[in-house]
Amino acid sequence: MKKLYALLPFLGLFLIACEEDTASIDNTPDPIEYTAGTADFSKYVAVGNSLTAGFSDNALFRAGQEASFPNMLAANFALVGGGAFEIPYMADNLGGATINGETDANMDGSPDIGNRLILSFAAGPAPVPVAGQGSTEITNKLSGPFNNMGVPGSKSYELLAPGYGSLAGLAVGAANPYFVRFSSSESATVVGDAAAQGATFFSLWTGANDVLLYATGGGTGVDQTGNLDPSTYSRNDLTDPNVFAGSLDAILQAMTANGADGVIANLPNVTDVPYFTTVPHNPVPLDEATAGLLNGAYGAYNAGLAQLQGLGAITADELAQRTITFSAGEGNAVVIIDEDLTDLTGFNPALINMRQATDEDLLVLTSRTFIGTLANPNDPTSINGVAVPLADKWVLTPEEQTTVENALTAYNQTIAGLATAYDLAFVDANALLNELKTDGFQQSDGSIVDATFATGGGFSLDGVHPSPRGYAILANAFIEAINEKYGSNLPGVNPLDYTGLYIN
Repeated sequence: MKKLYALLPFLGLFLIACEEDTASIDNTPDPIEYTAGTADFSKYVAVGNSLTAGFSDNALFRAGQEASFPNMLAANFALVGGGAFEIPYMADNLGGATINGETDANMDGSPDIGNRLILSFAAGPAPVPVAGQGSTEITNKLSGPFNNMGVPGSKSYELLAPGYGSLAGLAVGAANPYFVRFSSSESATVVGDAAAQGATFFSLWTGANDVLLYATGGGTGVDQTGNLDPSTYSRNDLTDPNVFAGSLDAILQAMTANGADGVIANLPNVTDVPYFTTVPHNPVPLDEATAGLLNGAYGAYNAGLAQLQGLGAITADELAQRTITFSAGEGNAVVIIDEDLTDLTGFNPALINMRQATDEDLLVLTSRTFIGTLANPNDPTSINGVAVPLADKWVLTPEEQTTVENALTAYNQTIAGLATAYDLAFVDANALLNELKTDGFQQSDGSIVDATFATGGGFSLDGVHPSPRGYAILANAFIEAINEKYGSNLPGVNPLDYTGLYIN
């Protein structure tokens, strides 16, 4: 080995001497030639709801729209002949909006379209809305057409509803303010405006709100299975699976009428998003004196349950489920209302349907700022979640979770079946989001993107919609499905090029 080392200086001199007589070698790899395969991406139109629009941090704003997964797909399509991708941009990055100059046109006490959330160290660890008034005015019509036809808040059947972009319909809840901005007419439908563009390729991702609004409302809506008339539904109701199937089929008929290819995605399980996985069921710390005070206060309730169990009104299991006890230290479970418990108020009006939460209950993200507040500002003992049970809207109980899962299963079976029937590329977003929750996705720099609220990088601060980095992971799943189906070799995007969290 020493002899070899001794020869190296001479070898170097030899190479230098021969440099002028030797042709240089170019080790630069040949550029990749991208191909569309059998697909035609020259006119791409995206149809869907907030997930398509680029909604993030509880708002729609320009930077979020730019980081929408359809915009990422369009950038890839441009490598193989894809055309321009027009987006109905909000006016700024605040996300708020006015309707005829009013922020509360519905007169419900809160802005109809609020500002986006952001983490501000000056304001504490909880996300807060960005300060200021957004300059977007809903009545200022935008000139289309637009390739991104994602409408935040829309349900599957609403994409087919005439007048969904009507200004007059806003006052009666029959229209959507986001679509009002860019609908082609007062009687237009989202799908009609999308199909009129003659797309050669489309993406469709809808149905999330058909189940999600029921879930985020803590199951306060109605399971409308068996009701085929969506005009009778309330906002937080679950859509009948047959209504969903008929709507999806009608959308696909319209989008494929001119022979367009496309890609469709199924729906993730709501239990995989941080909105339902962040707040623990047992966040209450107590000292010994307070625990004793509470146990005394609930003593009559527990005794009444025991008496009725002895009379056969409830089972021993339900007695154990409903008995409320506290102890000194961390980890006391909150008290909740559970409508699925046996109604005992006929025996005693004080025996309401309450119990302590278990690890099977899912507390919604917004409950974290409500638990521990006072139901009566003049009564320091009226602590919400402790002395005063949390209302149904704050918790998704196991029974309500089953209702959600049943609807989701039916919707996803429809999506998979129609993907086959219309010969479309298929994205299993359900499996993708589950993997994001359980394992996360390792990036090229070794970091992991997962579903941990605020720090995982996969979800925005509303706990439901992806962050820009999460949308990039979704975009790559769409690209992978498209490449597999149509024989293209689109490169996808680098999630590290997109932020996982906006911080002020």
